[in-house]
Amino acid sequence: MKQIVLFSCFAVLLAFLLPMLLYIPGSSVSETPPPAGSEPAAPAETLPAAAAQPVLDESISLAVLTDSGVEMCSMADYLPLALAGEMPASFAPEALKAQAVALRTYALYYRAQRKAVHPEADVCTRSGCCAAAVRPDTLRETWGERYDEYCRKLADAVRETDGQYLAWEDVPALTVFHASSSLRTEDGAALGVDRQYLVSVETPETTERVRNLYSTVEVSAEEFAASVRSVLPEADLSGAPETWVGSIRLDGAGRVSTAEIGGTELSGLALRQLFSLRSTDFTLGWADGRFVFRVRGFGHGLGMSQYGANLMASDGADYTGILSHYYPGTTLVIAMRN
Repeated sequence: MKQIVLFSCFAVLLAFLLPMLLYIPGSSVSETPPPAGSEPAAPAETLPAAAAQPVLDESISLAVLTDSGVEMCSMADYLPLALAGEMPASFAPEALKAQAVALRTYALYYRAQRKAVHPEADVCTRSGCCAAAVRPDTLRETWGERYDEYCRKLADAVRETDGQYLAWEDVPALTVFHASSSLRTEDGAALGVDRQYLVSVETPETTERVRNLYSTVEVSAEEFAASVRSVLPEADLSGAPETWVGSIRLDGAGRVSTAEIGGTELSGLALRQLFSLRSTDFTLGWADGRFVFRVRGFGHGLGMSQYGANLMASDGADYTGILSHYYPGTTLVIAMRN
């Protein structure tokens, strides 16, 4: 199968991964069956019913959109690079396994119903859209002397969850994820992603356990007014700046749903985009002649919190427990075929 040029560069990681895919001691996955015709076929009347076989990553093809166009690769080739791009390799092994399952499920979801932004491909390598894929030379520079160790670690996470995905009503779930939340994740309905398994749940991040969980953005009155008027030209910002912001409404997860600014309403998501906030979980005030956003967490807040997953793993949870917590009601399965 033709591999993406980017993926083919990752020879060290695949060297660890591919031999493991062929034989997994102590697991329920059998050795690769012998090629057809290597032994006599039984007479037709004595053939047993075909045994169901697991659908493993090596046999799943993906059309992946990269900077150089659409290329075909296997799930086995895709996942280690996506995992490297989306979760720190220093995270606990069970968190990495949970992320591997989430990435596999996400790819399968859009393999069945492709995104309108790239109908020619199942997934892309852009972080803001699907999942990032980091070049091996960048990883080697970033990881330094731990490069080989981290390659093995990612390969293990993919191998030990080979073929597993989360299902909702017998089809792959939409397993979105984000970096971190404070106290609770977001409810999908608040962002127009109404799924019964994308609901607000508790998450264990605290400022003591996650560095930079909180962030602050300060904006001058002039910059604030210009940004708001770029999307709400009718906003009345003629008075003193400290009077511009009115009531702020929160959704069920405690994030900003809408804010009254200059007599008009602006969504929390729009404010996040306008002022490059890390999330919609923020407060907005006026202090010392500037507007001050105090922000909690990082990302849209839906689905699995990556830092929350790492904390759960550090506290003893396995990847199945992490996934069932952040995607309640889903079922961890591996596809079978005769």
